[in-house]
Amino acid sequence: MDRLDEVLQAARPLLTRVDDMLTVVGAPEDHAVWGELRRVRLLPADAVQAVAALRPSALSDAGPELRAEARACVDVAASLPSPDEWTGDAAEAYDEVRHRVTVTLSGADESLDERLQATAELAEALMKWMEQTRAAVAAALGTVLTSGEALTLRSGPISVPSAGPEALAAADIAAHLLRTVADNYEQATDLIRGSTPLTTTALM
Repeated sequence: MDRLDEVLQAARPLLTRVDDMLTVVGAPEDHAVWGELRRVRLLPADAVQAVAALRPSALSDAGPELRAEARACVDVAASLPSPDEWTGDAAEAYDEVRHRVTVTLSGADESLDERLQATAELAEALMKWMEQTRAAVAAALGTVLTSGEALTLRSGPISVPSAGPEALAAADIAAHLLRTVADNYEQATDLIRGSTPLTTTALM
C-alpha cells in the first residue's frame, strides 16, 4: 500500500460529493472544470480510481526479463558456427543463412536483441510513470482534502437553488484533480507514441 491507497480511503466521501454536485448542479459556465472533463472524459472519482488501479509492481520483473532475453539473443548469434573449412554451394548457402540469422538476432538497429532492449526500457519507463502518477494524484488528493473548498462541501441532500458556493467548490476540486490526472496521462501518451517503431518496424 502506498500513499495513494492510504489517502484515497479518506478522500472517497469528498470525491462522491464532488461527483454528485457536478452531476446534479453542474458548474459555472466558464469554469475550467469543463475543459478538464473534456480532457479526461471521467468524473473525478472514476479518474482517481483509474490511477489507483495502476500497479507499477506488475512491471517490476519485465525489464530484467527482457534484458535477459536480449543477452540470450546475443549469445545465440555469437554461437552460430562458421563454415570454416567446409566449402561448396552448401557451405555458401549455410553461411548466408547464418549471417541472416545473426543479423536478425543481434547487432543491427532492428535486431531482436535491440528491440528487446527497447521494450525493456519502455517497461521501465512505464513503471516509473505509474509511480510518479500515483504520487502526483495522492498529493493532489491531500491538497483538496485540507482545502477550504472541502470545508464548503457540506454533507446532506443537494439543494440546487442554494448550491452556488458548494457547486463552485466542487468544480474547483474537480478541476484540480482532473488536471493532475490529465497532465500525467499525457506523459504516458508520449511514451506510447515513442514506442511506435517497436510495433511498426518489421524484422528482416
